[in-house]
Amino acid sequence: MLILRLIGILLIITVSASFLGYVLTRDQRYLNFAWTLLRYAVIATLGILALFLLERVIIL
Repeated sequence: MLILRLIGILLIITVSASFLGYVLTRDQRYLNFAWTLLRYAVIATLGILALFLLERVIIL
């Protein structure tokens, strides 16, 4: 669980830095990278939550 929290914190820092890079330079690459990273993070989060739910169902 600690590793997931660390990955989440690093993800927030990376997306924020990419968005800041876009604001400062107006280079579209930074914004595309931030959106792509955020999209994959949401997909991974939903997958992890599904595994937690499946674990709960199997235990009960």
